[in-house]
Amino acid sequence: VQLQASGGGLVQAGGSLRLTCATSGFTFNDHAIGWFRQAPGKGREGVACISNLQGLTYYADSVKGRFTISNDSAKKTAYLQMNSLNAEDTAVYYCAASSQAYSNIYGYTRLGAYDYWGQGTLVTVSS
Repeated sequence: VQLQASGGGLVQAGGSLRLTCATSGFTFNDHAIGWFRQAPGKGREGVACISNLQGLTYYADSVKGRFTISNDSAKKTAYLQMNSLNAEDTAVYYCAASSQAYSNIYGYTRLGAYDYWGQGTLVTVSS
């Protein structure tokens, strides 16, 4: 199983980035994909997740309206489009895959729901 996050970099406040999570080694459509981030000195927090089985998405309040999670099942790849970035978005971003079958999207907001993790990609927003 592999998850490879990429697309991070340095961007000015107000700018955009698109993160990519390329996956292999598991049945993509049977898993939920989550994006998490960890800022310097802080714990890892959920940003967004998508349940491929249910077709549902969730966004943390801090990114709602600015970030969009999506996936391409044929490519087994998930994306996180990030717009209107600000300094508070500076963090290492991780993608993860969950094989759990929750009845609603909120189960996938927990770190413990995820079986597999990527290595992280750094996003730095300059103000």
